[in-house]
Amino acid sequence: MNKFYLGLRVFLVLACLCFVSFPVDAAVKRYQFDIQVKNVSRLCHAKPIVTVNGMFPGPTIYVREGDRVLVNVTNHAKYNMSIHWHGLKQYRNGWADGRAYITQCPIQTGNSYVYDFNVTEQRGTLWWHAHILWLRATVYGAIVVMPKQGTPFPFPKPDREEVILLGEWWNADVEVVESQGNSLGLPPNMSDAHTINGKPGPLFPCSEKHTFAMEVEQGKAYLLRLLNSALNDELFFAIADHNMTVVEIDAVYTKPFSTQAILIAPGPFSDAPIPIDNKTATAILQYKGIPDTLIPKLPLLPAKNDSSFALNYEKNLKSLNSPQYPANVPLKVDRNLFFTIGLGKNSCPSCLNGTRLTASLNNITFVMPQMGLLQAHYYNMKGVFTTDFPEKPPTPFNYTGAPLTANLGTSKGTRLSRISFNSTVELVLQDTNLLTVESHPFHLHGYNFFVVGTGIGNFDPAKDPSRYNLVDPPERNTVGVPTGGWTAIRFRADNPGVWFLHCHLELHTGWGLKTAFVVEDGPGPDQKVLPPPNDLPPC
Repeated sequence: MNKFYLGLRVFLVLACLCFVSFPVDAAVKRYQFDIQVKNVSRLCHAKPIVTVNGMFPGPTIYVREGDRVLVNVTNHAKYNMSIHWHGLKQYRNGWADGRAYITQCPIQTGNSYVYDFNVTEQRGTLWWHAHILWLRATVYGAIVVMPKQGTPFPFPKPDREEVILLGEWWNADVEVVESQGNSLGLPPNMSDAHTINGKPGPLFPCSEKHTFAMEVEQGKAYLLRLLNSALNDELFFAIADHNMTVVEIDAVYTKPFSTQAILIAPGPFSDAPIPIDNKTATAILQYKGIPDTLIPKLPLLPAKNDSSFALNYEKNLKSLNSPQYPANVPLKVDRNLFFTIGLGKNSCPSCLNGTRLTASLNNITFVMPQMGLLQAHYYNMKGVFTTDFPEKPPTPFNYTGAPLTANLGTSKGTRLSRISFNSTVELVLQDTNLLTVESHPFHLHGYNFFVVGTGIGNFDPAKDPSRYNLVDPPERNTVGVPTGGWTAIRFRADNPGVWFLHCHLELHTGWGLKTAFVVEDGPGPDQKVLPPPNDLPPC
């Protein structure tokens, strides 16, 4: 049986297939992104969606390490827009990070903004997406960063490569879905399908034109660049009767290891009471010369709540830590932070139950400002934010003990943490059983960090650090905090600016599960935030 389904379930990965050519010696890559509405049909339903250049998913950005990239984004849609270049470090250049009301005001209808950034000391697969409202449901695409010219991969050269973007589809208008949930104070309706390269596959209706297929030849090696663009689901990905070798995560090479399935964030396991889309999207891996009439075989995926697989998979992820690609893990820590992750209920007289579900870090629900925090920091504006975010929870408790369901109100505020330039930071993210335990993929803008430890239950500062991996921990920009557990990360604060830290579940981010670090300027002229560009969008 040489025809197989590519399987995807519970954890979302979205694929975009777009090839462009460019001169091998080019140092500046220019792209035009037109934000426009286009009618698209899936699952026998047609509706207008927001796209880039009329494509769903959007175009792939191809660059080499060391290139400068200029992307002119022109907004023709009715929604204000910003584009985040997920995982790119944007050294001193938060103006190009693209998070609305954190590093910029959004691009208003009819206006344009040029994202101008350099790609340095990164190579591999990243992605871009809208970072305002729930618009990244359809506005997203891949970033492929090739090594510098003449620098080979640290693994056998593949015969071919393919970008695989995993995503979601709603039959309804996703912005209406979000607003309905907010007005009720409850989680919004889940998606109607998962997608692979924007296509749900033959397990869904009207799939004749909406199935992604990839032709392969026996004996050849294929590099799959996998990305998860789902709003609220983590996903398992597998290929029937095939193993895969993991060689890179978050544009950082890893020690290769073989696996039958991979786990790719963002999103919660379904052992939480919040509804998720548990439908399997499929694509076809077609061996050359095999008749199309052969019925494909489905892969065996882990169970939707297989926490054991998830934890073991994460333990296998390790940095390459070679002389060419070292793992520079901070061994001395200047600043220890401990953030608890929780759900809460705040009063909402107009909501269905008289309360609104909220989310918090250290019991603080983050309030988005009405202007860019980076602008407020750069110009030293008063009254936009404070830098008194607590370094630990205000009241310690048994974080993962019996569920706490009473007195779950949170405080609100635009409260940030101020970090000294070049200091080393350890941050422990602790899940809690406020209403329920749940897994959370946390993303830090502007930085990579090392995942030095993780565990189930309450973090023990007396015992757990002795079990840290300080030799070859995985280097990431997004990390999963396990259900009812904790994760410890370390990084050096050598990138000045205001950098967003948030759960990458769009649902939880909207509920306030976010904050930001204000990293101070350094003493040198090349250690300060760059001046804002002239075309920075106004609020």
